[in-house]
Formats: sequence, C-alpha cells, structure tokens
Amino acid sequence: MLNALEVFTTVVVGLMVGVELSVAFVINPILNGLPEDSGVLGRAHGGRMLGAVMPVWYITSLVLTAVWAVAGWHHPGVGLVVIAAALLILSVIMSLLLLVPINNRGKTWTPENRPEDWKEQRNRWDRFHYVRVAVIIAAFTLLVAALT
Repeated sequence: MLNALEVFTTVVVGLMVGVELSVAFVINPILNGLPEDSGVLGRAHGGRMLGAVMPVWYITSLVLTAVWAVAGWHHPGVGLVVIAAALLILSVIMSLLLLVPINNRGKTWTPENRPEDWKEQRNRWDRFHYVRVAVIIAAFTLLVAALT
C-alpha cells in the first residue's frame, strides 16, 4: 500500500509541476506576445480557471506528501519526503502571500479597467511564479529520489 501511495503522490506532484512549468514557459509567453487587450483577457481567464484548480492541487500534493512521510516514517528516504513536504509548504505560503493577491486582481482585469501598472504587476507575478516553480521542481525531485 505504501508503494501505491508513493507512486500516486509522485505522479500528482509531477503533473502539478508540469502544469506550472507550462504556465511559466509556454502559456504566459504566448499570452504576453498577443496584442495587449487579448493578453489581458487571456491572463484574466487563466487566472480565474487555474485560480480555482491549483489551490486544490497544491493542498492535495502537500497532504499526500505528508501522509507518505508519516506512513513511511521508518523507511529509507523519508528524510527526502519530509524536505519535499517542507518545500511544498513553502510553495503554498509563497502562493498565499505573493501570487494570490496579484492573481485576484488580475483575474478581474479587462482592457477597460486594468490599472496603469498592470504590466509591472504581471511581471512581478511571473517572477514570483518562476521561484515557486523552482521550489516545486525541487520537491518533485526529492520525491523521485525517495522512490529509489
């Protein structure tokens, strides 16, 4: 049963990393390359859609990792799992303090109501997101290493 939990947790976290990588390096660059009105509308829609899904995914990933750490407490590699859980906690804290406030504003923007500094806010969100992606990649890497 522990093996199934380990694999399932690793897949869930890995898929989350894949989505966040695609946001950082595919979706947002595409949206940034569109004419301003289209880019604003696209990012607002993405903020609404992913803003509803990703919190559940982050928390589920964290809970699964914590359960793995507890269930595998006396097994090899548990230290890596605990560190991965700590990194996932860091990613949730970063999200709540840095990214969610910007996302909550951005998901309501239209070409008519966007603030003057919308590009600066967009770029700030992107920079914070790059750091968060690095954190969750590190967590995922640790979980993969714990499997071996």
